[in-house]
Amino acid sequence: MGISVVLLAYKEEENLRVLLPQIIEEVEKCNEEYEILVVDTMKPLDNTKGVCEEYGARYINQEEPGFGGAFRTAIKYANKSKFLIMDSDGSHPPKCIPAIHKMFVEDKCDVVIGSRYVKGGVTNDAKSSQIMSHMLNFAFRICLGLHANDLSTDYRMYHTKQLKKVKLTCENYDVLEEVLLRLKLNKRDKKLKIGEVPINFQKRMYGESKRQLLKFIISYINHRDLHSFPTRRSSDLFVQ
Repeated sequence: MGISVVLLAYKEEENLRVLLPQIIEEVEKCNEEYEILVVDTMKPLDNTKGVCEEYGARYINQEEPGFGGAFRTAIKYANKSKFLIMDSDGSHPPKCIPAIHKMFVEDKCDVVIGSRYVKGGVTNDAKSSQIMSHMLNFAFRICLGLHANDLSTDYRMYHTKQLKKVKLTCENYDVLEEVLLRLKLNKRDKKLKIGEVPINFQKRMYGESKRQLLKFIISYINHRDLHSFPTRRSSDLFVQ
């Protein structure tokens, strides 16, 4: 039981100093044991480790490069039954944690997404970025058969056990779609139940954004594994 709150960090010392106490306050409302796991860069670039020690968060350096590598490192070291991942720059509001947890438990979801694109959701992205994001999400829904409005965000709660059973190979942000597809295939004849909770997506508090939507789109297009999922053997997709 319990919740592993996962933050993937890249020079986020200032943001984590503000964000960690907010996360602690909100996750304690879920009335479960929890841990906060911060996955930093392979070589430290700031004092993220010191901030983690100050607030009792577990500090780990990622073992593989890229966003996908950091995500896999987090899965490897998560110890609780629920896996909640969110941005470490303050763009994902911690106050939504109890609502995400409630839907995950009460609706028996496989995944719950903190969504910008359901009723009540808000994003502060530029209009051009919003248009590109909506187009990308539409393509994912149609091509990949995933029924959710916001498939390109990483504010999500999963079952840790399910994550540990799948093999993830994507190196960049396309791992966000890869993990949903692999979880879907693992359900065999059952549908992957995805819930969405509206969030107010904010601009980062400190530092420069690492999100590059165009790079994300290109990485997805170039990743052959994503396009070949339906024809691959199930034995190739899961940890034995």
